[in-house]
Amino acid sequence: MSNFIMISGLVSKLNPTDYVGFTFFVGCMAMMAASAFFFLSLNQFDKKWRTSVLVSGLITFIAAVHYFYMRDYWASFGESPTFFRYVDWVLTVPLMCLEFYLILKVAGAKKSLLWKMIVYSIVMLVTGYFGEVVDPSNAWIWGLVSGIAYFAIVYEIWLGEASKLAAAAGGEIQKAHKILCWFVLVGWAIYPLGYMMGTTGWYNGLIPAGNIDVAYNIADAINKIGFGLVIYTLAVKSQKD
Repeated sequence: MSNFIMISGLVSKLNPTDYVGFTFFVGCMAMMAASAFFFLSLNQFDKKWRTSVLVSGLITFIAAVHYFYMRDYWASFGESPTFFRYVDWVLTVPLMCLEFYLILKVAGAKKSLLWKMIVYSIVMLVTGYFGEVVDPSNAWIWGLVSGIAYFAIVYEIWLGEASKLAAAAGGEIQKAHKILCWFVLVGWAIYPLGYMMGTTGWYNGLIPAGNIDVAYNIADAINKIGFGLVIYTLAVKSQKD
């Protein structure tokens, strides 16, 4: 009974006209549905692809849990849940980097590639958090370091070792790798733009408060679910070969 009252209380906080809160709610439901899909499909794959699909499910599940808390935070305070969002990213973005490594193992990818991309992603996120929350007076410096780390990831997957491994693997793996590369280049671009628009002294006056959360929520759903669907499709096609 007490759990029912708690859940009812959380739901009642969301104003039906609050479109920002609505995107948090829909994001949570979409991520949870994707997680269920990926987890329930695991048995159809052999060990080679099961880990990749499992990681896809973990990415969307972690995001779904954080979106539940972010929706409640927004409904309670009307403020962007920056802390929860960065916690979500610091857990899920390295896992998305792991996906590149897992699909490229067939072409001989080494763990050094994985750790290099994970380090880049953590630097990108930690410095972004410092610039947005801890030391906003020096946001441009932290943003510069974060941007360099982001472009290091872009370089690695488009032109670096990961790109060469994908070319060596060829076929469906190379196609899937290229689609994931576009997700990083185009889909992830919303995050540095959001950083500039959400940090005082940059471009935060260009859009009304809360609208950047709508962009983040939509981008998160597309990027994380899309990543998983690309991996799932690759696994299905590879099982048929």
